[in-house]
Amino acid sequence: MTVCSLPAPASAQRFLVPEWPRGLRFVVALAAGATTGLAFEPTNLWLLMFMGIAAWLLLFDPRLRPKGSGFGVGYGFGLGLGAVSLNWLSVLVEGAGPFLAAALIVFEAVFFGLLGVVVRRVRPLVWWPFAVALAWGAIEFVYGRVPFGGFGWIRLAYAQVDSPLAGLFPIIGVTGVSVLTALIAAGLAWLATRLWSSPRTWTGPVTASVALLIGLAGITTVGRAYAPEPAAGHGTVTIGMVQGNVDGGAGTGAMGRARSVTNNHLGETINLMAKARAGAVPMPDFILWPENSTDIDPELDAQTRATVTAAVEVSERPILVGAVTAGPGDDERQTSALWWNPAGATTPATGPVSDRYHKRNLVPFGEYIPYRDALLPRIPLLKLVGAQSVPGTTPGVLEGKLADGRTLKVGDVICFELAYDGTVHEAVRGSEVLVVQSNNATYRGTPQIPQQFAITRVRAMEARREIVVSTTNALSGYVDRDGRVIDRTVEGTAASRSYVVPLRTALTPAVQFAGVYDLITVLGALVALGFGVFKGGRAARRMRNGLSDGPEWTAGSPMEQAPVVDSRKK
Repeated sequence: MTVCSLPAPASAQRFLVPEWPRGLRFVVALAAGATTGLAFEPTNLWLLMFMGIAAWLLLFDPRLRPKGSGFGVGYGFGLGLGAVSLNWLSVLVEGAGPFLAAALIVFEAVFFGLLGVVVRRVRPLVWWPFAVALAWGAIEFVYGRVPFGGFGWIRLAYAQVDSPLAGLFPIIGVTGVSVLTALIAAGLAWLATRLWSSPRTWTGPVTASVALLIGLAGITTVGRAYAPEPAAGHGTVTIGMVQGNVDGGAGTGAMGRARSVTNNHLGETINLMAKARAGAVPMPDFILWPENSTDIDPELDAQTRATVTAAVEVSERPILVGAVTAGPGDDERQTSALWWNPAGATTPATGPVSDRYHKRNLVPFGEYIPYRDALLPRIPLLKLVGAQSVPGTTPGVLEGKLADGRTLKVGDVICFELAYDGTVHEAVRGSEVLVVQSNNATYRGTPQIPQQFAITRVRAMEARREIVVSTTNALSGYVDRDGRVIDRTVEGTAASRSYVVPLRTALTPAVQFAGVYDLITVLGALVALGFGVFKGGRAARRMRNGLSDGPEWTAGSPMEQAPVVDSRKK
């Protein structure tokens, strides 16, 4: 795909830069992507996101004589972004981890290459900053869903958790904040091009930009104040959080011996109840264990079942157990949440487990192998993945009876599911309290852990719900509905807490209209691309006829709109 690029008007020749050496654009794009990556945890330099994206967009300015389709410039940006923000993937598979991480980063960069193609097409439009912002949101929509369910871990919004834009999460959600982030960055690039074009007339563009920023500040202030229901909610529930810790280090050996992990959570549950009975912490209504707190099916394995039962009997409270369960077929497994009741609440029909939820968003090549029958014989290393994980099919809402006899609806999100809008929103709808179960042991000491906690904070703001997090080895804790960290554990330690959490049922616009926002974003991007393709085609036809309407010089300034003299009419 190529884009017609006409010579600059004579009045603009002094603004052109010398021809760039081959490959320099790619290197600059790589650096811009790496700069943008520093906006994510653990560095959390969110201002760099606007600077990095703006610098990348300047590579498409006509005075820099962009060539080709734009794919290479976009691909370089994606590589730099992934190398900085996704390098933690190297711990996934022992020995082959760096190779698999590099392969995934190289693949994810393709989406940014496609984004570069779209930006190249829409750049001649007068309203190109809006087109770029919509295109960015559309690309995030795509790579968050395909292939294999997508991997939308580094969406722009996830780096804005501490920026002024965070106040807009309950109003426009993750999609809206990502689009707005891209729009502000594109606005910075637009401002730079205007000042470059007309340095003597800087007051107009700067004044307009300041006015827009003031307006945006006002909107975010309103967003931060928005609350769909009172702070107290409609009652409370006390949740006991257990972080049992694990015996291994980072990587595939993180969980140590499977039974020791469950024993650790039994021990920490005993500590929690000792503190509660002594009055040091509130008495929990139920206890939350993390994902993979039992790596052996507790309903089938007698020893694991006895350990979980002991924890329930000691606490005299139901426990939401994070378990790996066998089935539904041979050599298959599921990551599950099991509502495990005390002995007095068991029934012959269901036994101790009265409700369950199976994780829906699985990590390809981490929890399951796509095209397993074809790939496993050819890549024996994939055997380390183990039995094939099977996704669940129902929303993450469990209903359980508490120690005081009340019935509670719990919205449960398991680990990587935090990055998937639909899964999180379905857990919010129909629930009264929101929890996260996670096993981050594999990623000990890597940026993945603080990145996931940042996404948890985003989800709390988006839904205006408090969230209790339980992980095997950190970061566990409690986040309030404004995204503030009320409590957080230390990585690599055993810990237990008790949190009094308001019960909520109200839904924010971000949750209610998420699908509408996605539809508007994708359709808007397609319309913008259509305008860009039409304008580029018209410019190409005029150039073939010896005419020019200056498709690359329509950003708005008099200099950029100067006519090109047709030599045939002299």
